[in-house]
Amino acid sequence: MEIKEYLKDIGVEFKIHKHPPVYTCEEMEKYVNEIKGIHSKNLFIKNRKSKNYYLVILPAKDNFDFKRFEILLSDKLKFSNENDLKKFLGVSSGAVSPFGLINDENHKIEILIDKEVWNSDFVSFHPNINTETIELRGKDFQRYIKSLKNKFVLF
Repeated sequence: MEIKEYLKDIGVEFKIHKHPPVYTCEEMEKYVNEIKGIHSKNLFIKNRKSKNYYLVILPAKDNFDFKRFEILLSDKLKFSNENDLKKFLGVSSGAVSPFGLINDENHKIEILIDKEVWNSDFVSFHPNINTETIELRGKDFQRYIKSLKNKFVLF
């Protein structure tokens, strides 16, 4: 299912912002002035044995600390590869976002969400492509996450 249809089906209102392709948070900074709310960094990681997968959502301004998450998850971690992105989220590098979770049919991915993102009035994410950004209310983002069958944890 296409993410925009899914959001409409669960009663989530959103605004779409079109922009040139972006692959990093730094590249996206050129276009965020017109987009409300917190902007995030979305990282798809896995344990070294490739049995557990995690989507980490944190503010774009924050650095990702592998050691912190290895302690949090009691596991050795590494970034997932392009094949994993396609297989589990149906996206390629530069388009990773929580919206790809609609493609995780087996609900294998655990979602780790920073409390600052979770509690924001507005959030924004790529809709599984890196030429658009969807802006939505934080409450609607929470509704979306809760509509999934994936386990999620706030940190």
